[in-house]
Amino acid sequence: MPSKTKKEWQEKVLGPALKRAPERQEKFETSSGINLAPVYCPEDIQELDYATALGYPGEYPFTRGIQPTMYRGRLWTMRQYAGFGTAEESNKRYRYLLEQGQTGLSIAFQLPTQIGYESSHPLAKGEVGKVGVAIDTLEDMEILFKDIPLDKVSTSMTINSTAPILLAMYIALARKQGVDTAKLDGTIQNDILKEYMARGTYIFPPRPSMRLITDIFAYCNKNVPRWNTISISGYHIREAGSTAAQEIAFTLADGIAYVQAAIDAGLDVDGFAGRLSFFFNAHNNLFEEVAKFRAARRLWAKIMSQRFKAKDPRSMMLRFHTQTAGCTLTAQQPYNNVVRVAIQALAATLGGTQSLHTNSFDEAFATPSQEAVTIALRTQQLLAYENGVGDAADALGGSYLIEHLTEQLEKKAADYIEKIDKLGGAVAAIEQGLQQREIQESSYQYQKNIEDSKSVIVGVNKFISPSVKVPNLLKIDPAQEKKQLDRLSRVKKERDSEKCNKALKNLEEVARSQENTMPAFVECVEAYASLGEICDVLRKVFGVQKEYLVF
Repeated sequence: MPSKTKKEWQEKVLGPALKRAPERQEKFETSSGINLAPVYCPEDIQELDYATALGYPGEYPFTRGIQPTMYRGRLWTMRQYAGFGTAEESNKRYRYLLEQGQTGLSIAFQLPTQIGYESSHPLAKGEVGKVGVAIDTLEDMEILFKDIPLDKVSTSMTINSTAPILLAMYIALARKQGVDTAKLDGTIQNDILKEYMARGTYIFPPRPSMRLITDIFAYCNKNVPRWNTISISGYHIREAGSTAAQEIAFTLADGIAYVQAAIDAGLDVDGFAGRLSFFFNAHNNLFEEVAKFRAARRLWAKIMSQRFKAKDPRSMMLRFHTQTAGCTLTAQQPYNNVVRVAIQALAATLGGTQSLHTNSFDEAFATPSQEAVTIALRTQQLLAYENGVGDAADALGGSYLIEHLTEQLEKKAADYIEKIDKLGGAVAAIEQGLQQREIQESSYQYQKNIEDSKSVIVGVNKFISPSVKVPNLLKIDPAQEKKQLDRLSRVKKERDSEKCNKALKNLEEVARSQENTMPAFVECVEAYASLGEICDVLRKVFGVQKEYLVF
């Protein structure tokens, strides 16, 4: 007779089977330390109340998705992250991707642009155009979007410390194109807190940086209402080595800090919360990742409803972009990366992402080639049009395993958030090194498991064979740096110096006051002040942040 309970099955069927042939490893667990049983059944989720824990897509707590029809109505935005060399080179790549079916732009900026130095600065030497596009003045932005009308595309900009400056350039460009800023659609990352704990492209101390972020919230609420004013990022937290539970917790804790800062600045929660967005990583464990996205949605809905008393359902929706995990790409057997990315993209779409970037197989070597980025885009299109992934909302909802993992991840994340609250919130916890220590420890353990072969990375510590040479790797021509420096020099010579200096002086006065800084940023970029000049003004007013040393 078939077993009637899980316990009976364990005693009658599983026990004897394990005596005959033990399992292939001592224990099975996820990155977050959740131990996995051999099988899951109704008994494992018997305390789960469907109406309060799951509900339906488009309804609180949004576990099953933020839209009633999800991808049956509209597919996720295919937003390939791209940018390299000069604005001319990146413009060509953007127009190519749009021709190939990409449905949104995602801008990668060079490192000097990210940390507030113009391309002519001594620290920028050799870095111009290497990991993203060089943007020094409004003229670069004009070239970057040549023949791309801003009212026809959705643009995401991965920029943080210098976010208000790049957004100001985008607004100024829209004005030059004759586009109403109320019609601009897109997202700016603008998430400085994760920079202190995981990525490092900060300039100013946390407190003035938070002021710049809330200035953007207030300005866009009035002037650029369709713009997503922040993309609160767990992606880089996971890339630095966190677990899935830590990725949820530290990201949402940052979100709590931003919401509270905006409220403290006098903004109404339902006036800005609907334009918040998030950015997550899609890592290797398919089922844990699907559960992670669902748990994050549910936990954020509770936070906004219970902690911040939001009334508008849009304020409770966790809308997010996903990127497949760059840290999982290997130089060994690089074509394995095509498969890794496809499975990670499957996790993101089954988890209900709103937009997706799929990494290119050659990224362990260089900025993606055109061939590699085309394969990455085709991966999304295959999922969207050939595999039925979007035919039903939350297709894995109700899986005993998925529901168990969702519950466990939410609990673990909530415990971390409670610890952060006790330290005074995300900013105070970062200043005390909590998140940094946790990430460092998880990263160390992850690497140790690989080195001890407790975790298998195909082609790295198991199934090793000679790696094929990847053809057509993209190389940035050193001449691009000189071209960029020449343009910057010319712009400075041709601009109205008196107008530029007046705008920079006004920015300094505004930064020292309590006024919103965004109008002053727009005035500066319209006067063709360089990003470096603008940041030098802010360094003078706000000071410069040094790295938090955590042991």
